[in-house]
Amino acid sequence: MEKVLAIACDHGGYELKKEIIAHLEKRGIKYADFGCYSTASVNYPDYAAALCEKIQSGECYRGILVCGTGIGMSIAANKHRGIRAACASDTFSVKYTRLHNDSNVLCLGGRVVGVGLALELCDLFVDTEFEGGRHQTRVDMISAIEKTQMSK
Repeated sequence: MEKVLAIACDHGGYELKKEIIAHLEKRGIKYADFGCYSTASVNYPDYAAALCEKIQSGECYRGILVCGTGIGMSIAANKHRGIRAACASDTFSVKYTRLHNDSNVLCLGGRVVGVGLALELCDLFVDTEFEGGRHQTRVDMISAIEKTQMSK
């Protein structure tokens, strides 16, 4: 089965999402776009949910969410079971959230990160694999907390 990257945004991330999609196409990376499709005001939790549901179902293996700061999307995404969303705006954080946290959603701020850096961050997120080992134990601990908290 071919790996598909999910991407979505709100109005604050729409322009950056267009740039990311063009970059993904140049790289030949298959993606699924879950909106939004303009700069008209929308509610970011709806788009975070749509993307997270595709990761949870296995239709997509990872995702990129873009809003004005990346923060709102990361808060919304992390409410979904099995989602480890990281809001990041530097290469070190993106590299290590993949290596050590097995983050499956990258959240970017369209009003915070320039296009050039955003594309570099997306490349790191897509190309960096999880190290596993001792880090798997920690990811498992996070999952256990999630199961306990979501059952309350």
